[in-house]
Amino acid sequence: MTSQERAYFDWNATTPLREAARQAWTGALAVPGNPSSVHAEGRAAHRLVEEAREAVARLAGAARANVIFTSSGTEANALALSPSIETAGEKRARDRLFISAIEHASVRAGGRFARDAIEDLPVDADGRLDLAALAQALTQAARPLVSVMLANNEAGVIQPVAEAAALVHAAGGLLHVDAVQAAGRIPCDIGALGADLMTLSAHKIGGPKGVGALIKGSDDIHFAEPLIRGGGQERGLRAGTENVAGIAAFGAAAAAARVQAREESAAMLVLRNRLEMELRAITPRAVIFGEGAPRLPNTTLFALPGMKAETAVIAFDLEGVAVSSGAACSSGKVQPSHVLAAMSVSPALTQAAVRVSLGWETTEADLLRFLDAWRKLGTALSKGHGIAA
Repeated sequence: MTSQERAYFDWNATTPLREAARQAWTGALAVPGNPSSVHAEGRAAHRLVEEAREAVARLAGAARANVIFTSSGTEANALALSPSIETAGEKRARDRLFISAIEHASVRAGGRFARDAIEDLPVDADGRLDLAALAQALTQAARPLVSVMLANNEAGVIQPVAEAAALVHAAGGLLHVDAVQAAGRIPCDIGALGADLMTLSAHKIGGPKGVGALIKGSDDIHFAEPLIRGGGQERGLRAGTENVAGIAAFGAAAAAARVQAREESAAMLVLRNRLEMELRAITPRAVIFGEGAPRLPNTTLFALPGMKAETAVIAFDLEGVAVSSGAACSSGKVQPSHVLAAMSVSPALTQAAVRVSLGWETTEADLLRFLDAWRKLGTALSKGHGIAA
């Protein structure tokens, strides 16, 4: 089966490379210089990096100088979650890290915080951060750092980041926002959100894999300790020669996403809403998680009681449809979704959860292929042909 005959519904795991990013990538490969070199070739490479830095900054509503390139969103999160974050005039370390219970694994790992300094914050049944619990937690720390994702990678639920920022800042804390899944789908202006730090990833917006960025909300934020020591690249925080081609492609993808996001998201929402309507028409017992809260326009996390998610994903694949049973970093692991567990979903229903995520290239034909595959799965389930848990 060729790729043209398949329907790709796993955009939250990774996106196809945008044509503008592809061209920027191949063009940058022809530039031989090291961006730290002062000769003409080095300056040409440096210019590509700085142009990309400007494009990524504009996507996040930030200053160019406050964009730090990394190898991934995971690395950007590791840099952000550091007790050594300082602000102008205050040199004391952060004493506590508070994270929402639905965060990505790279945030749940806690960065450079000791395990006993990390505390989870609960979410409600729709997967939204409990702001009252956040307010209470903040009274327990003198110098808190809080990390809340802008939109969840599994359920697509959009978090009350601006409200959280107000609480965090009133308590003298700093707020980190993982916007990896949100960028290019909903507005991600770091100032409007009130975030002090923001993480982005290239391959979620049509750029290449292996490039990310941590963005500071102001010049007043400093890290006393770098993530990687060495030659002092990336404002001394992430040593190592920059991935010039990857960064150039990231910049091109960011520029395209900033211009096209509104139109692309509107089209995704129309298809996503139809998908959910038809899914329920085919299987009325299907449960859609987080539907009572604002969600990304491209994401549906659903389950059918009695269905085994892993088997369903394989069955979809055999029908030429790519979906997932959760976050890409957790797929294939025999463990329940921590996101659904935090939403108080029963273990049996959690094991049936399938994630469908759309993108700017998703078509009506893709949707029809998905629905046809789902009808076949529903028929197999009703007859007990190996889809049940």
